[in-house]
Amino acid sequence: MDANPPTRPIDSSARQATWSGRHVPDIVGRIKDALATLSPAERRVATAVLSDVRQAVEDSNAALAVRARVSEPSVTRFCRTIGCDGVRDFKLKLAQSLVVGDLYLNADPALPASDGTDAQNPTFWDVVLGDAHAALREVERQVPSAAVLAAAEAVATAGQVVTFGLGGSAAPLALETQHRLFRYGVRAVCCTDPYLMRMTAATLHAGDVVIAISASGKTTELIEAVDLARGYGATIIAITAMASPLIEAVQHPLGVTIPENSNTLTPTAARFAYLAIIDLLSAATGYALGPTARESLRRIKYAALNHRTGNILEPLGD
Repeated sequence: MDANPPTRPIDSSARQATWSGRHVPDIVGRIKDALATLSPAERRVATAVLSDVRQAVEDSNAALAVRARVSEPSVTRFCRTIGCDGVRDFKLKLAQSLVVGDLYLNADPALPASDGTDAQNPTFWDVVLGDAHAALREVERQVPSAAVLAAAEAVATAGQVVTFGLGGSAAPLALETQHRLFRYGVRAVCCTDPYLMRMTAATLHAGDVVIAISASGKTTELIEAVDLARGYGATIIAITAMASPLIEAVQHPLGVTIPENSNTLTPTAARFAYLAIIDLLSAATGYALGPTARESLRRIKYAALNHRTGNILEPLGD
């Protein structure tokens, strides 16, 4: 018996069984993951589909076969190999993949060329920094200082402050808000789990404050938790998009609208705006608290400097 028996090629039915059992709704991702196991004809179909997903949705079976330079039965076999019931089922799933638009399916648009002032900077440099500058200007233009001061007064007099944020964008911002506020002696905690968020909201009372952060202002779980907290008497501050369901349901709306560019590889510009609002709110809270905030910061600095070697004073707010 051979120690290393020859491997047998995976036939179409085996591949189909493998993919059918995975129940992955993202058909584009499924095609990309299956490329290495496809037959040459099926791989040509996959390449034709991935080169223009929107066109593949519109193509008839015959048109797709022509573009892929294969027979129509090869297109049908390809659809079944990647776990679809047939061409119709494949087209339906492919159309659903366009829900995120074409931005993530096609190459990013060319970035503007450098103006030559700094040849060592990559071309995306000005895009990222330009978006950051523009976002800060929008905060300055759209967010009234009176609204920030009123929200800060609520935070400074709160029994406790809870920051809410869900997802890859809002959750880190909610944690950042908690980190900003506790330095001033504010009793602040952060919730980034939807179930824990609801449980926490149910424990709040009049005099407590929730700072809810959402890039879209449409997250159902967050809005439900905010409504629950407000029902128990908590005051709500929202850092979110203008004209959103969240901002319309709170006492202290701190909203800003930030246009996004079409480049999928650069950070969302709204993040810079929300960080600026968080810093404005925390600084205003510090001023509202006055001597107690300064004493809390002094204690933190004293503890940090005694823990480390050297006598270099680090950034005052950290």
